[in-house]
Amino acid sequence: MRVSNYMRSIKNLIAVFILTVAAVAGASAQTSLASISGGQVDVQAQRGKVVILALGASWLPLSNKQAEYTNVLAKRYTGKDVVVYFVATDSTNAKSKNFATNADIEKFVAGSKLNVPVLRDSDGAATLKKFNVDQLPSFVILDKQGNVSGSAFGGIDPKFDVTIPISKSVDALL
Repeated sequence: MRVSNYMRSIKNLIAVFILTVAAVAGASAQTSLASISGGQVDVQAQRGKVVILALGASWLPLSNKQAEYTNVLAKRYTGKDVVVYFVATDSTNAKSKNFATNADIEKFVAGSKLNVPVLRDSDGAATLKKFNVDQLPSFVILDKQGNVSGSAFGGIDPKFDVTIPISKSVDALL
């Protein structure tokens, strides 16, 4: 009886250990997103470059203003070790209220004149969870090692130029 309880305790301990390792590995896993032009992009594997992620959605009216800011940032950092992506958090699940097809996103890109690579978070929320973002639209900055640098720049106030504080944060990493 004692051996049986001991073995059960060992099995439970091993199970907890395996689940803990899996959770840590999942939390630290790199984020690979589909590009709407094809292929996959691992946004945290851009070693040696600062990455600006504009997290938005085609259905969100403020994402048009975010696209404008995103274009400003992309132009400002052309030729520097900075990569700028727009991450569409529109779901690929047709049953989701945030569903959008690639054609819907391409229409948004054309209408907002967005001129950076567009990636897709097909889950609709995985990127938000990964980078602890609680509102859309937001900007996240990754340092040259792929780690989140500071807090997300959340929300868009059309009366406030968010590119100024974002640029200060990026410049400090260059």
